[in-house]
Amino acid sequence: MAKKLFIPGPVEVHPDILQAMATQMIGHRMPEYAALHGRVTTGLKKLLSTEDRVFLATSSAFGVMEGAVRNLVSKRCVNFCNGAFSSKWHDVTLRCGKEADAVKVEWGQPITPELVDEALATGKYDSLTLIHNETSTGVMSPLPEIAAVLRKYPDVVSIIDTVSSMSAMPISLGELGIDCCIFGVQKAFALPPGLAVFTASEKALARARTVEGRGYYFDFLEFEANDAKNNTPSTPCISQIYAMDKQLERMFAEGLEQRWSRHREMAELVRGWVADRGYGFFAEEPYRSVTLTCAVNSRGTDLAALKKMLGERGYAFDDGYGKIKGKTFRIAHMGDMQRAGLDEFLGVIDSCLAELG
Repeated sequence: MAKKLFIPGPVEVHPDILQAMATQMIGHRMPEYAALHGRVTTGLKKLLSTEDRVFLATSSAFGVMEGAVRNLVSKRCVNFCNGAFSSKWHDVTLRCGKEADAVKVEWGQPITPELVDEALATGKYDSLTLIHNETSTGVMSPLPEIAAVLRKYPDVVSIIDTVSSMSAMPISLGELGIDCCIFGVQKAFALPPGLAVFTASEKALARARTVEGRGYYFDFLEFEANDAKNNTPSTPCISQIYAMDKQLERMFAEGLEQRWSRHREMAELVRGWVADRGYGFFAEEPYRSVTLTCAVNSRGTDLAALKKMLGERGYAFDDGYGKIKGKTFRIAHMGDMQRAGLDEFLGVIDSCLAELG
């Protein structure tokens, strides 16, 4: 039995998207593909509010996260770490043979503008990595304020992961001035996993031209050359791109403001439920994610038992990640999810909690 997904990704996929993925194949070097590709990247530029290049990669987001490190780190990188995935990015940077330092804060804390300013003021770094919305902890760092700090350091290339926030809230890359923004599609975009999207500013592309050892599969210059033909360096995941084309159509039909408002309302609903049931929050205000809530298990609930009970009822539940597994639980509220579905899920949790006593 397929479970209804209320985990931080993958999330539920709308039937219209699944139908779009069943579209017959086309040759990826044919004019029909170029038309599809151009339509998708144009729609993404509108969504992202950017004139920068927008590239499509057949990969998880971490593929492009590694690729960005290989393309854009020349001298030394600073990796800002406040959870499992941002810490993993530091490890990836080192594994790519790059000089890098990790600036770490406690899990549950945001990366602050002051922290970024302090690190970049040393003059040691020509690049940085940052995860906007750390999925392991439910912490959303203040990206607009951090972007304002980055403008003081025009020689630093910014590499920002918006994997679990992009499309759920306004993130105007044009206004923020981010050099490379990366996200997957299995979270707030509500598509099946396997497609990654990334942007590259002129500054990022200029940096890539000076860096050796970029590899091939994620070589930004290969993507730039193929983008001119509305194409990709290697065979793309055409079914996924059909899905993205359909989802962009659906997003614009809903209206971006309405989509962002729906995500805020769902976040407020879950936060209210968490507080009313006597649980705490792993992230403090105003740094709580708009796409998932990470609750502290302050009631001492047997989360493994709760997860099993919910699974038997047909729902996927997350009982924490990494070193905070069992101490926290995460409820996703993103993508195409609607209030009614979330109400249903919270009601089922309530019935399970009553049985657990």
